[in-house]
Amino acid sequence: MKSSSEARRFLAGSFALSSNDRRLFIRKLFPYALSCVVCFCLVSASACAQNAPAQTPAPAAQGESQQNSAELTSRDEPTTFKVNVKLVVVRAVVRDPQGHAIGTLHKEDFQIFDKGKPQIISQFEVEQPGAITAKARQTSEENPTEAVTGEQPPGAGPLPVVPERFVAYVFDDVHLQFGDLAQVRQAAERHFATLRPTDRAAIFTTSGQGNLDFTDDRAKLHDALLRLQPRPISSGTGSSNDCPTMSFYEADQIQGKRDPFATSVAIQEATACLPKDPRTGQPIVNPATVVDSASMQVLEAGEHESRISLGILKAVVGNVSRMPGQRSVVLVSPGFIAPEMESEYNALIDHALRSQVVVNILDARGLYVGTAFGDISNPNTLPPSIAGPKALIETAAESAQADLLAVLADGTGGIFFHNNNDFDEGFRRVAQAPEYSYVLAFTPQDLKLDGSYHALKVTLKNRQKLTLQARRGYFAPKHLADPNEQAKQEIEDAMYSQEELHNLPVRLHTQFFKASEEDAKLVVLAHVDVQHLHFRKAEGRNNNVLTCVSAVFNRNGNFLQGTAKTVTMHWKDETLEHKLSSGITLKTSFDVKPGSYLVRLVVRDSEGQLMSAENGSVEIR
Repeated sequence: MKSSSEARRFLAGSFALSSNDRRLFIRKLFPYALSCVVCFCLVSASACAQNAPAQTPAPAAQGESQQNSAELTSRDEPTTFKVNVKLVVVRAVVRDPQGHAIGTLHKEDFQIFDKGKPQIISQFEVEQPGAITAKARQTSEENPTEAVTGEQPPGAGPLPVVPERFVAYVFDDVHLQFGDLAQVRQAAERHFATLRPTDRAAIFTTSGQGNLDFTDDRAKLHDALLRLQPRPISSGTGSSNDCPTMSFYEADQIQGKRDPFATSVAIQEATACLPKDPRTGQPIVNPATVVDSASMQVLEAGEHESRISLGILKAVVGNVSRMPGQRSVVLVSPGFIAPEMESEYNALIDHALRSQVVVNILDARGLYVGTAFGDISNPNTLPPSIAGPKALIETAAESAQADLLAVLADGTGGIFFHNNNDFDEGFRRVAQAPEYSYVLAFTPQDLKLDGSYHALKVTLKNRQKLTLQARRGYFAPKHLADPNEQAKQEIEDAMYSQEELHNLPVRLHTQFFKASEEDAKLVVLAHVDVQHLHFRKAEGRNNNVLTCVSAVFNRNGNFLQGTAKTVTMHWKDETLEHKLSSGITLKTSFDVKPGSYLVRLVVRDSEGQLMSAENGSVEIR
């Protein structure tokens, strides 16, 4: 175990983590958290006595003080946690035939099936946009100043709007054509004007150029949209000047699938478009050789583009998974194929499911209508005998591109908006916060901690004309050999969610004290009502261990600072009886600058195997 001075240096370094490493702070923080001094105060009528002048106790009283101090301590050895039974949270949106979300349903209207087995819905709530902000405001307004004895009264000021939804917009500029991009960009501009104060948006591209991190700044979003343009990696491949013209799909049919029909059509096209020998009227090069060479080049370029696009999309899912709220990705794409890449897009879907990130997709092609006898804008218009079979291949290619988009949306429980030119409605469906959503939770029956995938099905009773959107599955937690690793994983998952859990009697309060115009101290108080805790009786003492993790995020949801405290309770019966009416309050302080902050508090106990998570907000001006 590191010394306390080493632990302090480690914690100071942990607070300076970059945004890409913020999800790892709990893993790095935990091994040292137990060696930190735990600051707490008792909320009772005698709390102010802590500020009284120190007096030398009598010998008897001194001995009693030593006994009492052993009743509530921090330990230097790892805390043993029991494995918590995972509570599965499912967010559902129910829409009427016109696509409007409805919020009049009750718990009895829903059914949840886990691997086909019906589950008991233990928690149910109807939410509207702004609900988290309202709760956080209520938490801050109930601040008890007497809990922090000896400090100045907290500063007064307006309370911030808490970011609740984080939507990452991914524009597939690698595959988008200019005409399609222009239309969806205009619709996106109109959509961004409808964002709520609780929404945070980010813009990413599959080319990796022109990215914008999460923000509520409309001007920055506008500028990022203006910078969007098609950026194909394999420039010129499959253009109208190629002979033969060939899509990635067609190349895969020729090289990967060895399809004789596609090969024959390509050879006929090459025969028609290749330069001719004036003496014989035949192509000056072998059409079959040209087709083989061209299909190999197009296949290699297409595979490269698809792998990059899937890789970028997976990275965006990882980025969104670290945001403290409802998380979704909106992919704006004309679609693409990914032959022999099942492992890549399945891994993407798995990552999204584990992180509770929904991938919604808008097909940028709108209502696609193929041309039966070729494109008149193409100077190399084929004769009808070739254009007809070529059109069949192009139609199959369009369908294949949509297939992958549908798989990604369906696999993550998202919406696939396609075959429709109303992009304003498309962005409303895939990205706008619904007026109502339902938060359902259940504890899986006989859950095996093996990390396996569980298919979920959420249905409505006797609601024939309504449509329901919800996540399609989850992964069971793994039983880790080290119970401390298990505890860290559970707390980490709870920290980067914004769902509130109330399994422990914990209340969050926040205060701030301005030292100057540029510096302030943010105080996070976690009051625990111990009369509702479960204690293990051993050797005449009442035992339990509380782990409290506090984190501060900025107004756009980026992690800034975090700390963990561990309190070991080893109380005698009379001490517990005294604490039943007062409880304990854990205090954590953060040095911050003036601004808006989101506070996330997660508390876990070892004996009851329970956890609570609360949100708070503060505006420091």
